[in-house]
Amino acid sequence: MTINLFKTRHAILVSLCVLFLFNTSGVFAQESIQFKTVVIDAGHGGKDPGAIGKASKEKDIVLNVALKLGAYINEYLPDVKVVYTRKTDVFIPLNKRAEIANKSDADLFISIHANAISTPKIYGAETFVLGLHRTKENLEVAKLENSVIVLEDDYTATYEGFDPNVSESYIIFELMQNVHIDQSIQMASLVQNQFKERVGRRDRGVKQAGFLVLRKASMPSVLVELGFLTNSSEEKFMASEKGQTYMASAIFRAVRDYKLEFDSKSKMGDIARKAAESEMSKINYRIQIASSKRKIKEGTQVYKKFDDIWFYKDGERFKYTTGCTSDYNVILDSLSNVRNVISDAFVVAFRGDNKISISEARNLQGQKN
Repeated sequence: MTINLFKTRHAILVSLCVLFLFNTSGVFAQESIQFKTVVIDAGHGGKDPGAIGKASKEKDIVLNVALKLGAYINEYLPDVKVVYTRKTDVFIPLNKRAEIANKSDADLFISIHANAISTPKIYGAETFVLGLHRTKENLEVAKLENSVIVLEDDYTATYEGFDPNVSESYIIFELMQNVHIDQSIQMASLVQNQFKERVGRRDRGVKQAGFLVLRKASMPSVLVELGFLTNSSEEKFMASEKGQTYMASAIFRAVRDYKLEFDSKSKMGDIARKAAESEMSKINYRIQIASSKRKIKEGTQVYKKFDDIWFYKDGERFKYTTGCTSDYNVILDSLSNVRNVISDAFVVAFRGDNKISISEARNLQGQKN
């Protein structure tokens, strides 16, 4: 038994290395400039009912909430494309759900679920992001949601020998690095805040656990647990039209706020990038007045002769200039005055902080020498 367990751990770690390379091979570098696509995943479906309450099934509740959420996004965020992993009562394997999100080039993946536990007094909403479970309770939630893979054909091959009911299998999540963890936590926090402040649900917080449905998603991803079907009052709320509308609306508002922050940061980044590019492409002319192997102390030598001194390093030498303008004719006028003080002064050109030849600078400005 010990030998088999070692082999299992080794196989999982090897698979993890492959998975890590898959998740980080250029995906992060392809982020959208604007928030354009969200994939909504209604958990379970078809032959997999998910959690079962006294009068309702998880698969039905989460599908209704998912469709309502998508309808809100279509109506109030028409520039955002909505993709569903399922729109009807059908069974979708866990790995296919993330695959749909990846192929859609989604900016956000939301998997919607309802919980169940042996203690009926427990209630409240919680949102998970991918990671290592820190408590036994989080592990049990992950086990429950991952157990659906046993309904899939040849699941041991599809999930590289992963057994959802064996704690050792979850070692893969101990080393897994999710490059989107910060954005995922941000989205999860927005969801929980909406549940608490606008819907009056008990806030069970943002948590981490090893969910197979999230592990191969190459974008910020969250798994929302709407509540516990094993709590009678919470089941009634989730199964009601009013409850489903409220919860879908809460998740929608979280998506809306996440999009606003996403687009705002992207816009600011775009402005900063354009400003940097503009500065780097800007042509300036200066007058070089000195060159020294050692840095000239301020208040001495050329500093006594000119108020405006700027130096740059060229190889092993420090070179000192005065004056700065993008107008070549203006710098030539200044040169004659500077030569009254330093006879061998001459004009140098820069593109951003890089020194270039005068002829190149003139050509870039569309002027002839």
